[in-house]
Amino acid sequence: MATKPDPVQPADDAALSQARALMTLRHAALAWADAETGHPSVSRIAFGLCPEGGPLTLISALAPHSAGLRADPRCSVMLGEVGDKGDPLTHPRLMIRARATFVAADDPARPALRDHWLKGHPKAALYIDFADFAFVRLVPESALLNGGFARACRLSAAELQGPGQVAE
Repeated sequence: MATKPDPVQPADDAALSQARALMTLRHAALAWADAETGHPSVSRIAFGLCPEGGPLTLISALAPHSAGLRADPRCSVMLGEVGDKGDPLTHPRLMIRARATFVAADDPARPALRDHWLKGHPKAALYIDFADFAFVRLVPESALLNGGFARACRLSAAELQGPGQVAE
């Protein structure tokens, strides 16, 4: 029996550009495992990039995904917007498989992360300094871009890095 060709292709320059554009969105869906049950769960999160270009979020210790990520740092992030017209499944989206690493409150990098985060998320000034909030780096392991109908590409962690960005 003949094997079918893999419909998911390696990323070309257009796919890399599209993936990096999706990474500029300010919110995402985060998939994580519940700390108590292990059940897959999803949360909407604020999303951004750290000054070096890696994915980043800011979450409260009161959120269930905080406990989930501390228990099991494996997660996935879905970025994409559904357009006003057409089939939602034809609009581009990027799924990043990642590992969450929490930034300690006393980490020397935190002040720079704070300042950078507020440029893209100014309303976070209301809560960013609360003791229960922490930055979480979402260190990519791989990604899958669905660029629209019949356009799916695999990306490595290194390919998600744009010009001038540093892999974490």
